[in-house]
Amino acid sequence: MADKRDYYEVLGVDKSADEGTIKKAYRQLAKKYHPDMNPGDAEAEVKFKEVNEAYDVLSDPDKKAKYDQYGHAAFDPASGAGGGFGGFGDFGFDVGDIFSSFFGGGMGGSRRNGPIRGDNITVRLTLTFEEAVFGCKKEITYQKVQKCSTCSGSGAAEGTSPKTCSTCGGSGQVRVQQRTPFGYMQTQKQCDACGGKGKIVEKPCTSCKGNGYVRASKKLDVNIPAGVDDGQQIALRGQGSDGMNGGGAGDLIILIMVRPHSVFERDGDDLYCEVPITFAEATLGAEINIPTLEGSQKYTIPEGTQTGTTFTLRNKGVQRINNPKYRGDLHFTVVVEVPKGLNRDQKELLEKFAESCGEGNYTKRTKFFKRFFKKD
Repeated sequence: MADKRDYYEVLGVDKSADEGTIKKAYRQLAKKYHPDMNPGDAEAEVKFKEVNEAYDVLSDPDKKAKYDQYGHAAFDPASGAGGGFGGFGDFGFDVGDIFSSFFGGGMGGSRRNGPIRGDNITVRLTLTFEEAVFGCKKEITYQKVQKCSTCSGSGAAEGTSPKTCSTCGGSGQVRVQQRTPFGYMQTQKQCDACGGKGKIVEKPCTSCKGNGYVRASKKLDVNIPAGVDDGQQIALRGQGSDGMNGGGAGDLIILIMVRPHSVFERDGDDLYCEVPITFAEATLGAEINIPTLEGSQKYTIPEGTQTGTTFTLRNKGVQRINNPKYRGDLHFTVVVEVPKGLNRDQKELLEKFAESCGEGNYTKRTKFFKRFFKKD
């Protein structure tokens, strides 16, 4: 883990940065290094993955808290710093260690035979800008821990069943008596005979090797709602790993990643873009084509429009997620393009035009120099 850069350094933010600052920094860097913007650039691809990894952690409050406490070791199974942080969602275990995932370091002395909820699973889903704006249907493939179909989760071979542990009577715990300076005290500890499960499998199932659970691949068709934004999460209840002993299944968390658009920038439900116009169009006014999500739209800019002027097309932005009645706006800023490569005739005409205007047509310029050269 030593070769990994600090996630805050990767995004160029400090540890006190709020959620909005982190998201803004991520968007800028994701657009800068996105493979679509840097075709064939291996270094940009590496940086893009690094930026996504950093954002995945710092945008999640739980992961961010663990990272702030343990650094990269929080997500390194070999370090032990996370104390069972990964669980089923990380799948960093052998099938023989499934019970360890259920009863990791965070479980303390809890009983193994009580209801245990299955782990959540997080998957990343990359969408195009248009797919995020208009919604789409995607097939998600992921791995989960589920009950063994051969033994139905019992862990026992076909035709047999687990037996109640005779040592603990099925409770998974036994009482022990210890001598202390204050006398004898009784405490409870995990039953060594059954490992705290309360049952003993004498003939293990060959499919799951007695664990009762196996790792399996699953495909799921998911409807992505219109208006979903980069960094948002969609939770599919009960689609995560199966629970134990009557515990409910975990959730499938879909982390949305949106590819940047070549024209539009998105901020919430509003869209922003720059539209180049000619010097003549800015001076005389003109009807120009404005790009929108549904194609181009005519818009008349007034005479004397200055570069940097922003106009707004109402209800041409992004639909608010799960609210088709509301839609954001499209804000476009005009940029006056100064002509290059003029021939002699064009230059002469422009010089005559400048002479005919004098200073009277340039109010901002006149006021500026009057302020600059004003005598005290």
